[in-house]
Amino acid sequence: MSLSRLNTLMKLAPKSTAIRTIQMQPQRNLSAHAHPEAGPTGHFKTLAISSPKPFVFHVELHRPSKFNAINKQMWLEIKECIDGLATNPDCRAIVVSAAGKHFTAGIDLNDMMSLGQTMAEIDDYARKGVILERMIKLYQDSISSLEQCPKPVITAVHKACIGAGVDLITASDIRYCTDDAFFQVKEVDIGMAADVGTLQRLPKAVGSQSLARELCYTGRKFEAAEAHSSGLVSRVFPDKESLLTGALALAELIASKSPIAVQTTKQNLTYSLEHTNQEGLDHIRLLNKLNLQSEDFAQAVAAQLTKDEKPVFAKL
Repeated sequence: MSLSRLNTLMKLAPKSTAIRTIQMQPQRNLSAHAHPEAGPTGHFKTLAISSPKPFVFHVELHRPSKFNAINKQMWLEIKECIDGLATNPDCRAIVVSAAGKHFTAGIDLNDMMSLGQTMAEIDDYARKGVILERMIKLYQDSISSLEQCPKPVITAVHKACIGAGVDLITASDIRYCTDDAFFQVKEVDIGMAADVGTLQRLPKAVGSQSLARELCYTGRKFEAAEAHSSGLVSRVFPDKESLLTGALALAELIASKSPIAVQTTKQNLTYSLEHTNQEGLDHIRLLNKLNLQSEDFAQAVAAQLTKDEKPVFAKL
């Protein structure tokens, strides 16, 4: 970078920062103690939504009496909630945790029994297939909303994370857990193959086809220590309270960064998972030819050079 360019950045940044300090303080839609049914895009019955820190939203699975088993309503509400936060300018990072004794017991088997009764009333196999395909696609889209959300999603797991819970957390960006957490790809034990994300994402998350296949073929439990050593989770905490404190602190740190920088980083990391290194480089080059002209870049560089206070970035 040329000296003239840096001088220009330093002239621009203080002015922009002053403007944003006055105009761009976060205006959260929800209080830190929001009602469990209040959400960013409506009223939820299976999720509790709050905004405990600036630009950070906390989404809590909220069926504690059912060990947060994921029923059809929760599948729908997860997608609605995450899609709403994806375009909410007051949200820059999301923490997903769960109320009650366990993170989640997985898919709600009562829903599966109801589905079985519906299927029994239909004789035609093609029509049964259409019903199942639509249901599976709905569940897939719910889980994929975490991966497709431009804002980083941090999952904070305590105690049991079973079946669909593994689908959910492997679609997130960062995973933390308590030292009493355990994980289980349970689908094989109920006579089915996992079909909403685990088979695609778990091998990449742990970096081992051998381990991923062992877990998916056997349905065995793997506990926090193994999850940490394999890379499924990046940090382990002694209890749920410290877990949530750590997850929210991380989210707050991420939210303090340029939203353009963070969201572009996630976009390229996700893209690069399914493309060659060169395709990933081409992709980030196309993104950064615009992003390097942003006020965020000018302010951040000027702050680094002058050792001034952290810049305050405009909403995105």
